[in-house]
Amino acid sequence: MSLTTRKAAALVMALSLGAAACGSDDSEAVVENTVEQSTDTTEAMEEAEVGTIVDVAVANGSFTTLVAAVQAAGLVDTLNSDGPFTVFAPTDDAFAAALDALGLTAEELLADTETLTAILTYHVVAGEVLSTDLTDGMTAATVQGEEITVDLSAGVMINGVNVVTADVPASNGVIHAVDGVLLPPTVAAALEH
Repeated sequence: MSLTTRKAAALVMALSLGAAACGSDDSEAVVENTVEQSTDTTEAMEEAEVGTIVDVAVANGSFTTLVAAVQAAGLVDTLNSDGPFTVFAPTDDAFAAALDALGLTAEELLADTETLTAILTYHVVAGEVLSTDLTDGMTAATVQGEEITVDLSAGVMINGVNVVTADVPASNGVIHAVDGVLLPPTVAAALEH
């Protein structure tokens, strides 16, 4: 039973007891109306359930480059699947800074699907890892295969990149917004040459 359903049931019971104590003939009508309203509210909240990682990223509006990259790499179906996944999601500003530092345009990066896929999957960890699960110095294997490292000495950082918003829920995992693009060591080495 969801928290909302339990609250609605408690409200109905309280109103039922209150109406019985008052001895009012209208008590049944009050209870029926309250039950109907609670049911309507519960159904509306369930319909507004959080979407998948991709849905949440699209709705947020700060991840348009990430969403375009996920589409270009053909990873939409993967990130819409059951998961769960933990995604360290670079903001649009993070992508702009990374592209500038690498001397690439967004179009050039999106056209190189092999590199793009490696970069994107380096931002994804299998399973749902909340900020409360992180410990200083812990490492986690990414879907790309190489590991990322958590640093809690000055806030929360992943490979030196700041987590700016943590624990954004999705139906198939969690998103942590980051202010930089994480580059797998193998990709970083290749891009430097």
